[in-house]
Amino acid sequence: MSDHYVTANGIRLHYLDHSGPGPALVLAPGLTANAHSFDGLIRSGLSDVARVIALDLRGRGESDAPPSGYAMEDHARDVLGLLDALGLDRIVMGGHSFGGLLTYWLAANHPERVDRCVVLDAPAVVDAAVVDQIAPALARLGRVHSDWEAYAGLVRALPYFDEGGWDPDVERYFRADVRFAPDGTVQARSKPEHMHEAIEGTVGVDWPGVVARVAQPVLLLRAPASFGPPGAPPILTREAAEATAAAMADCRLVDGIGNHLTFLFGKGARVLTDAVAGFLCGGSSASGGSGRSDAATIVRWSRDA
Repeated sequence: MSDHYVTANGIRLHYLDHSGPGPALVLAPGLTANAHSFDGLIRSGLSDVARVIALDLRGRGESDAPPSGYAMEDHARDVLGLLDALGLDRIVMGGHSFGGLLTYWLAANHPERVDRCVVLDAPAVVDAAVVDQIAPALARLGRVHSDWEAYAGLVRALPYFDEGGWDPDVERYFRADVRFAPDGTVQARSKPEHMHEAIEGTVGVDWPGVVARVAQPVLLLRAPASFGPPGAPPILTREAAEATAAAMADCRLVDGIGNHLTFLFGKGARVLTDAVAGFLCGGSSASGGSGRSDAATIVRWSRDA
């Protein structure tokens, strides 16, 4: 892994470049997340099958945080600028949650740059109620914490870790989430006003229309466990996942293990990495490229690997 910075669309973007064989796979993280959210997938061997470029979106991680400009079009222009700067003509575009929505957007509106897609737990219908499920994560933004241990304790107490799932890769991801002040205090890098602007821009998009225009092969990976306050459903329910997959011309739907966050790490990451490796190296889709997949292939994993 190596850290890099590039100027794209008028701002400086930070990305992690994990060298590997095969195609370039660009991964965009979730709403408030950073490039290290994919460290679990890298540890599980994802860079053995692709060159993985994990990006800090604007306003996140070590990328610049302009005062405004957090609509989906702005993020898309950033990614296109990154591709131009790296000399990448066509890529496999992927992303988790908000990054998955960005993947749909790029595939639909810039098909000449996207060869295929890997979408991690992003629905075709974005309901404002999802904000309630991610409210605990949003609540950490804008607050100053006395030290790293106080911040880590707050994060570990979030309902997303009720079933466990904290490991060194998760801790590295959350360390990358904060800025350390000279006095030892820490604060999340993402600013709440920027994230709320991104949410507003996301809720206003006609996502069913966008997804229906995605013609590339897509691997849709779903986290089946509850996410958010007690009793909350998964971010992407089985019904919504099947409808999302069926709306696209060529989609394979895979159920992972864990919730919207924990399925990216530990044994959940190994399941996802196996699925992505099969998608990139052994075929593309549910329908074999033969047309619209009204009944998308669904794979459910139950192994303990």
